[in-house]
Amino acid sequence: MQLTINGNPAEVAPRPGQCLRTLLREQGWYGVKKGCDAGDCGACTVWVDDKPVHSCLYPAFRARDRRITTIEGLSPAEGPLHPMQEQFLAAQGFQCGFCTAGTIMTAAAKCCAMGAPMERVLKGNLCRCTGYRAIRDAIEGHRHVQEDLPGASVGRSLGSPLGPALVTGQARFTADEPPIPDLLHLKVVRSPHAHARVVAIRKEAALQVAGVHSIFTWEDVPLHRPFTSATHDDYHVDPDDTLMLDRVVRFVGQRVVLVAADSEQAAVLACDKIEVDYEILPAVFDPEEAMRPDAPILHQGKDAASRISHPERNVLREIHGENGSVAAGFEEADVTVENTYATHRQPHVTLETHNSLSYLTPDGRLHVRTSSQTPFLTKVKLVYLFNLYPENLHVYTERVGGGFGSKQEVLTEDLCVLVTLKTGRPARWEFTREEEFTATTTRHPFRVKVKLGARRDGTLTAMSMRVVTNTGAYGNHGGEVLGHSLNEAFAVYRCPNKQADGYAVYTNCVPSGAFRGYGLTQTAYAVECAMDELAAALQMPPITLRRKNMIQPGDTLLSIWPHPGDLEIGSYGLAGCLDLVEEALASGRGESLPLGHEWSTGQGLALAMLDCGPPTEHRSEARIDLLADGSYQVSIGSAEFGSGTLTVQRQIAATVLGCPVGSVRMVTADTDKTPYDTGTFASTGTLVGGGAVLAAAKVLKEQLLRLASRYTGQPVESCQLTGTAVACANHTLPLSELLTRAEQDGHRLSAVRRAYAAPRSVAFNVHGFRVAVHRITGQVRILQSVHAADAGQVLNPMQCRGQVEGGVAQGIGWVLTEDMQLTVEGRIANPTLRHFRIPGMADLPETEVYFAHTHDRIGPMGAKPMSESPVNPVAPALANAIANATGIRFTDLPLTAPRLYPALALPSTLPLLDIALS
Repeated sequence: MQLTINGNPAEVAPRPGQCLRTLLREQGWYGVKKGCDAGDCGACTVWVDDKPVHSCLYPAFRARDRRITTIEGLSPAEGPLHPMQEQFLAAQGFQCGFCTAGTIMTAAAKCCAMGAPMERVLKGNLCRCTGYRAIRDAIEGHRHVQEDLPGASVGRSLGSPLGPALVTGQARFTADEPPIPDLLHLKVVRSPHAHARVVAIRKEAALQVAGVHSIFTWEDVPLHRPFTSATHDDYHVDPDDTLMLDRVVRFVGQRVVLVAADSEQAAVLACDKIEVDYEILPAVFDPEEAMRPDAPILHQGKDAASRISHPERNVLREIHGENGSVAAGFEEADVTVENTYATHRQPHVTLETHNSLSYLTPDGRLHVRTSSQTPFLTKVKLVYLFNLYPENLHVYTERVGGGFGSKQEVLTEDLCVLVTLKTGRPARWEFTREEEFTATTTRHPFRVKVKLGARRDGTLTAMSMRVVTNTGAYGNHGGEVLGHSLNEAFAVYRCPNKQADGYAVYTNCVPSGAFRGYGLTQTAYAVECAMDELAAALQMPPITLRRKNMIQPGDTLLSIWPHPGDLEIGSYGLAGCLDLVEEALASGRGESLPLGHEWSTGQGLALAMLDCGPPTEHRSEARIDLLADGSYQVSIGSAEFGSGTLTVQRQIAATVLGCPVGSVRMVTADTDKTPYDTGTFASTGTLVGGGAVLAAAKVLKEQLLRLASRYTGQPVESCQLTGTAVACANHTLPLSELLTRAEQDGHRLSAVRRAYAAPRSVAFNVHGFRVAVHRITGQVRILQSVHAADAGQVLNPMQCRGQVEGGVAQGIGWVLTEDMQLTVEGRIANPTLRHFRIPGMADLPETEVYFAHTHDRIGPMGAKPMSESPVNPVAPALANAIANATGIRFTDLPLTAPRLYPALALPSTLPLLDIALS
């Protein structure tokens, strides 16, 4: 059939049932993304005869004789950008950028620019990164990008170097690559049972499907080496409890059989024809029940080498610690409060699903292109699993469509490599949206019992916690998440007596994993809610209780561990953050109280502290080269997935080298082209990666100045970098000429330096809400949202604000809209974006964001990271505001209207908070 794509006539033959999205991508228009294939996210939005449609729902045959416009055709190839593209660049209305093309296509459509509310226009376009404020600003025409000044880029709001490619659809995410000859598409048969043993697999009918090449079961896996899908530099912190394909399945959705076929359709059809016989085993879904003596054992027979604390009790990791004596502290207390809080699982919902591509080149080397936060650690894991020579494996990442911790796992790469090594053919595996919900990882569900004691003046005398986490069927990050959860929620308060017991427990649920906040989010929720309860018992304003007990400059940071670690308060902005939030909440700004006597209003706040970097080994190495044209190239292994790591590292280099950021090009996340980097997680992109760039830039600057001094005969003290040259007194030596002379003399103008996550500073965040709660329906309306952060020297204010807003949005979603449901059989009941609601633009308030004015003595150029920490105080602040509005303490998340309604209707039936007065 005939149609026109971006002004170009095309003749295509769509397959039966094919949608327009896949047709366009097969024609090479990769700006059309797959986020859901269900019409829920809008990443695939294109114009059909100038009207925006979700191309994943639009049948390809209906495009006959129509004009199709994708993001690539919104502006001429060599001409000016469309005004909406310009506006998104000026406001930097994106972070990872995966949703950007679809959002621009909706916003730029003439039929959408007729005065309708923006929330209605964009109701079909989701963003998981930005919190929508930057998108709103872009559409309204606000400009946030500042001028790029040579040598002065740190502290300025400069745009991402990938911005132009994102707004024009030229940015290449992992799946955006033309088909490779002989490519095999992978699909898997997943377990329908929460716990079972595979008895028999019948694959004969599936092998008869046209296009099916190979089918693999556990018997086809070489070596059968146990591993963990989690990636850490110190692999000993995670259990080796996983096999690539296993005879025992431990959650609904675990992979059982792998199919490799010439097309995705053939692979899906073959999966439907495979028959698997199972012996059903007893399952357990609650971690408290899993620790009982009569519970089914999930990892029977695993020995100490697996690094599981107590497999016979389903306990992955058990932690007990105490500083001082909590028994004595509670004896000393005039007031004690005790309550138990529960948090639920939260999927990451990155709009780019997990996917990988593996292939061999004629030299025999294996290459893996993947959407990973940790390409170097992924390489290490694959080398171990397949007994490869490291030199024969290349892992690389280009643009990644969101991470939040979900892509700190090896979930697709291993089976791609298995197929390529077995068949010699390239292999690609791209998860569906349903697989993202049912077969990746989530935030750990927690159950936290908190007890606090204080004197009548509010001085804390004792703090204790009992924490039980549901790590799911496999341990991956379970032990580290538990350990982190027991730290900063306590360490942020002065108290002589602190104690905690922690248990990370196996269940037959979908595995939990790394997620923004990494366990602290859950315990911060519990402790900060308990602090409000203690304030109520003391008849003291909650903010006063916090000011009295929070840590101060010079304090030793202690939680339950017997000795202080390498943490320091590199800058202290906690008190300033509290002041900023208190002042904003008292200002009267925000929305007015809705009309009607059914509404009750209240306000609440919470604080949080985050260690800047993990306590285990984390390192990064950066190389900076002077190029022939006088520009610089920074090579570093950090991955970029919307956190802005690449932009900040570039700004650091440009500031030291005295040039505009436009003179610094970046090569990232490639094990062939960049030095080693542990990975972009745990808030280390700025701290560790930025530290390595800073150190390398300083060394290269010193090289340039000394050589210029020698060549000009002027004192080195008189020389300075001017962007394109070195000026020494009255002599100016262009950098290109300096490089030529240096190479002739045998010098290489290049510098390499490493940085480590030690010592580590701490970042502070305070959030406040003013809310209205409808006492009949349970609806919660946020009237004002305020966030204050101590990020040290803010390297890029626009970008840092975006990180805060994105974290706040995820926190609000976790509390108010995101409710992942499990059936009694352990199956995810709502594995679609339509039924699991991440916030849309209409669901989120505009948050007031403020930064404390501090300069960290540890972080590069005084900076502290801000990619993780903003989410941590959001849930308790919102819960405290709801409690203040209703007079009822809701302890279990999420706080959706159906959960609030029964308690609001019958408050007398609620259990009372246990408050003991001495």
